[in-house]
Amino acid sequence: MQHATSTIRVHGLDTLRALAVTLVVLHHYVLFVSHAPTFGWIGDVGWVGVDLFFALSGYLIGNQIFAAMKSPGGFSLRHFYARRLLRTLPNYWVVLALYFLWPAFRGQSPLLPLLEYLSFIQNIGLEPGSAFSHSWSLAIEEQFYLVLPALALLGAAFKGSVRLAWVAIALAFVAGMLVRADLWQELVEGRNYKLYYYFKFIYYSSLCRVDELLAGVALALLRNHHPGAWRALTRHGNLVGLAGLVVCGATFWWFLADRYGFFVTVYGFPLLALGFSLLIVSAVAEGSLLRSLRVPGAGALALWSYAIYLLHKQVCVLGAKWMAGQGYGTESLETIVAMLALSVGTGWLLYKLVETPFMWLRERYVPSNALYPASAHRIV
Repeated sequence: MQHATSTIRVHGLDTLRALAVTLVVLHHYVLFVSHAPTFGWIGDVGWVGVDLFFALSGYLIGNQIFAAMKSPGGFSLRHFYARRLLRTLPNYWVVLALYFLWPAFRGQSPLLPLLEYLSFIQNIGLEPGSAFSHSWSLAIEEQFYLVLPALALLGAAFKGSVRLAWVAIALAFVAGMLVRADLWQELVEGRNYKLYYYFKFIYYSSLCRVDELLAGVALALLRNHHPGAWRALTRHGNLVGLAGLVVCGATFWWFLADRYGFFVTVYGFPLLALGFSLLIVSAVAEGSLLRSLRVPGAGALALWSYAIYLLHKQVCVLGAKWMAGQGYGTESLETIVAMLALSVGTGWLLYKLVETPFMWLRERYVPSNALYPASAHRIV
């Protein structure tokens, strides 16, 4: 059977992807390279870029699953897993090999057992300061990719599965807040090393960090099973986008003021999920400013964002050391520009040499998630 696919690129989603990876790179530069407020409050709150990636992943992957389940071709769990693995594993394995086979690349940071990285469970009880520590978010996403489609197929076997899905999402949000509240009170409150326990058992934990993924899935569910409500929402894309900016701005301020406090730990992540979800709606809404906005370079950054994310932290650490030997400090304009360029350049190289060939193989042999392929458009 012939299969033809065409990709519809939404500039608003590219802008959000580019924003997410930029925030993460700036935050990690502050955290691991300059150890100073190099980029002001943006660098301090840049960790939210990971949460924006989560929200985008939840929406895009959820939309793929729900759309395929409704299509005449049906949904293939085998095809879905094959496509996700071809998308995520090659780049990841190459960077993982750098950490294990090139000691100078990882520096003094200790490595976890290889099996933990290969099975994507490294985020569970992750020791802060471990090598390749930023892969915790990839572990959560892979766990999400593994569980979500199986749950969707299981839910489809029951009558009223859409209502059941909404109940499950709501319960998962509540469960996440309850778990964070309990862990904060048990492990963080009154501790001498509360940041250690906060990151190890709350920030890196799968159960505590699914809010944005769930919000993205909820958007996909709304789009595919409640088209009337979706049209009504996207009809006001600019207003929704403004609301998203207000929610995100207020939540950023709250995290900046009290990053590790009890209430922001419990309720801050759901608010981030809400704010980013509103921005995603605005990004895909016909006629909205965010959808039509073309930021120079955003498309390229969005395309290379996964590769940039994997490499940027360690290449900046190593590159800044070399720049220091040339007499340029970590907060000098020369070092900052060079490290940002190095992050983008090495990410592009990984994308071209590794990701691109495997994406070609994916389109050649597993062109869609459908059980019985037919012509399709994919929103990316």
